[in-house]
Amino acid sequence: MSNQYLISGATGATGSKTVEFLLEAGTKVRAYVHRQDERSAALSALGAELVTGDLLDFEAVRRAMEGVKGAYFVYPIKPGILQATAYFAQAAKEAAVSAIVNMSQISARREAKSHAAQDHWISEQVLNWSGVPTTHLRPTLFAEWALYWTGQIKTGILRLPFGTGRHAPIAAEDQARVIAKILLNPGEHKGKVYPLYGEKEYTFAEIAAEIGKVVGKPVAYEQIDAWELKKLSGKTGRTAPSDTM
Repeated sequence: MSNQYLISGATGATGSKTVEFLLEAGTKVRAYVHRQDERSAALSALGAELVTGDLLDFEAVRRAMEGVKGAYFVYPIKPGILQATAYFAQAAKEAAVSAIVNMSQISARREAKSHAAQDHWISEQVLNWSGVPTTHLRPTLFAEWALYWTGQIKTGILRLPFGTGRHAPIAAEDQARVIAKILLNPGEHKGKVYPLYGEKEYTFAEIAAEIGKVVGKPVAYEQIDAWELKKLSGKTGRTAPSDTM
């Protein structure tokens, strides 16, 4: 049986660490990247086989899937997830892949008002329909996303469109550990849906306060609407992830 794994989004936050953990476990890893750059070069230096392609290119995905035992699917926060999921699922089915780990999101559900959240739920169903045994991961807020708020943190006020909901941020590296473990031993995890979250829940006001402790100056929190956030992002830089998770 093949001892090779395909990792999509291999230069992303979860993908890159998954590549590392699988290589450390002594397996072969095929890193599917959108382009070759210093990040992909680092993966190659570790021993990963680089494959350049787009998840919206079925033939490219199918070629990358050949001879693979297990695969990790993650799609950037942009349009196209349903098409990419269908391509990935069909390619995995044709290549007789034995297990897929799918990066979904905590809010994925049938009745979601958010198109992104509902599309993630539909993406889960597409993978299930394929017949390829799949494990779905539903993470909450990535701890690393706080880095996108650097510009705002410097002003002393974190402005985001979130209310009093509580979140337990989880690091991408910890998620990668879960992904690698499931790929290496998929049996008991097939068909399961796992929420991923950190050990402690915070409101965004509490998150701002914790950030303040780390940077050594007070950071307040102010709730704004999405339109204000869009205007603000042009002044202080990115405030949300725009690349592969």
